[in-house]
Amino acid sequence: MKIEQIYTGCIAQAAYYLESNGEAAIFDPLREVQPYIDRADKDNAKIKYIFETHFHADFVSGHIDLSKKTGGKIVYGPTAKPEFDAVIATDNQEFKVGSCTIKAIHTPGHTLESTCYLLSDENNKPHGIITGDTLFIGDVGRPDLAQAFVDDLTQEKLASYLYDSLRNKIMPLPDDLIVYPSHGAGSACGKNMSKETTDTLGNQKKTNYALRAEMTKAEFTSELLDGLGLPPAYFPQNVMLNIHGYASLDSVIEKSNKSLSPVDFKKGVIEHEALILDVRHEDDFVKAHIPGSIFIGLQGNFAPWVGALIMDVNQPLLVVCPDGKEEEAITRLSRVGFDNVIGFLHGGISAWKQADFETDSIESVLPETFATRFSEETKVVDVRKPSEFAAEHIPNAVNIPLDTINTHFNEVPKNETFYLHCAGGYRSVIMASILKSRGNHNLINVEKGMSGIRNTSIQLSNFVCPTTIK
Repeated sequence: MKIEQIYTGCIAQAAYYLESNGEAAIFDPLREVQPYIDRADKDNAKIKYIFETHFHADFVSGHIDLSKKTGGKIVYGPTAKPEFDAVIATDNQEFKVGSCTIKAIHTPGHTLESTCYLLSDENNKPHGIITGDTLFIGDVGRPDLAQAFVDDLTQEKLASYLYDSLRNKIMPLPDDLIVYPSHGAGSACGKNMSKETTDTLGNQKKTNYALRAEMTKAEFTSELLDGLGLPPAYFPQNVMLNIHGYASLDSVIEKSNKSLSPVDFKKGVIEHEALILDVRHEDDFVKAHIPGSIFIGLQGNFAPWVGALIMDVNQPLLVVCPDGKEEEAITRLSRVGFDNVIGFLHGGISAWKQADFETDSIESVLPETFATRFSEETKVVDVRKPSEFAAEHIPNAVNIPLDTINTHFNEVPKNETFYLHCAGGYRSVIMASILKSRGNHNLINVEKGMSGIRNTSIQLSNFVCPTTIK
């Protein structure tokens, strides 16, 4: 038996490839399915099954396209009701892939249909368990996503189900079992995930707060729900795409990969009520960009930030992109369900300028310059997470995390100049672009963010100010 983790860092997601005796299975594939087909071809293996641990909220799975291209059967756990052909496994149902066995273990809690898959080798010895969003390394799945789809279902009920699933289904398994979760640090599907992406179950019993042996259900529920922020707006939309189906990625790329002249690009904004999304590096965006455009750079956690901030997966998009990165941008947008790209600006900002169209810029200063200007009266907005802010921040700074800007826009200073920073410079430029697109231009970005400020003369605080936005 061969098991490989295929990890995609920008969305902190792990798919899995399993092969035995010329047969293969894929677990929780991303939407771009060709890499899985190529991997099976390398082993001269046929993809027999596509196992889904649950209806994903943070990405659009590739289960439908992969099934159509390979003939592999899609498998979900008990209670799942997809609107396409799929095998709905019963609890403890076994599937053979070559000489290995895959057992479906129903583990409701993150969602009602959440299912883990126990992997046993040719000697019927348990080797590992694909845990989906039920169990992460250092954390467990959040229990507040499925309640939007079922009447009278609360996060407290789901937390109760998850407690039972972990203790009755997962924790009794052998300690040497390898845990293969669907996500690592950076995913919004949990809150305390480790940077490690695999571990033994035995070590998780020792180190994962949610698996403490003496933990009561009430304690589990309280700790699990404490500090749990609102899920990103695109999560329910992705769930529906995964349940109902979606256009093939091939057709999305064919439709979206259109090069538009500056004139046609400008017309498209009006004709399609399109949002201009600039995916270049933040340093390039700061120097010159199309007025009203939103920056979210490809080099960062691109797709999750698009989903968290743009809100509607059906929003028409016109994209300003580095040359040669067009298909990558389409693919990464499609991972979170944003399929409505109208086209790309041919020739980029240089062509826009040559057409004599207006550009805008963001005032940006080095951290050393910021330090020389800083005083007790200086207005500072820190766009990092509350946990980052609590660990270390500038005195008198206001914490407005980037992912809260759509609900806390009115908290940003309006009639006076203020400085904006994050950890390294990426998130603050995203925030600056959103503020400027909504008419707030009295901001100055601090380059390099806290990593640069830390090396200046400014004395930092390490407690949470009353002004923190949660």
